Amino acid sequence: MGSITRSFANNITTSGVLLPASLTNNSIANVTAYNASVSTGNMVLLSSQTASNSASISFTTGINSTYKEYQFWFIDIHARTGATDFGFNLSTDSGSNYNVTKTSTSFRSLQRENATDALLLYDSGYDLAQSTGFQNIITGLLTTADENGAGMLQLFNPASTTYVKHYIANTQYLLAGDYSEQRFIGGYGNTTSAINAVRFQMSSGNFDGTILMYGIV
Repeated sequence: MGSITRSFANNITTSGVLLPASLTNNSIANVTAYNASVSTGNMVLLSSQTASNSASISFTTGINSTYKEYQFWFIDIHARTGATDFGFNLSTDSGSNYNVTKTSTSFRSLQRENATDALLLYDSGYDLAQSTGFQNIITGLLTTADENGAGMLQLFNPASTTYVKHYIANTQYLLAGDYSEQRFIGGYGNTTSAINAVRFQMSSGNFDGTILMYGIV
């Protein structure tokens, strides 16, 4: 015990400051709380919602000037109606209306389970050109038990009243015909009003799944 004490003491300066060498995995393994000034990471979980045969999930609080970027993570998005698309829309009035004008571009890559097809496609059918409709980001989901999707949406500086609101989506899902499909979408909400709510839903019918909202420090 004496040697441990001497080793620790040797790493304290005359002014009582701990040297970096005194802090190891073992020395901090049992810490249960940190001072508020200590950073615990760049992603802050703000909200989590789970759909169970639900028509939509809406995030109507927590989207403000606190963070310059918000991320929405999708886990096990499963359609209740076959051959439908999962998408989002934006609101400037706390969710009274989801109709922000958007312009976007989309492409996707595919690989079939039996390796008969491998494709990289520009997908103009899922672009938007000054449209107030939902931006689809997971497409063609069926209802079988093993078919679902996952991914994330980044929304940048939604509280700005100066600039348009850029977004990037990256999703992965099992497409009809046993394809692994990854879809990439980038666009912007063409408004200088603050975005303060986001809604997710299928193009038809209900869905299951969990959506997490993070603020990025």
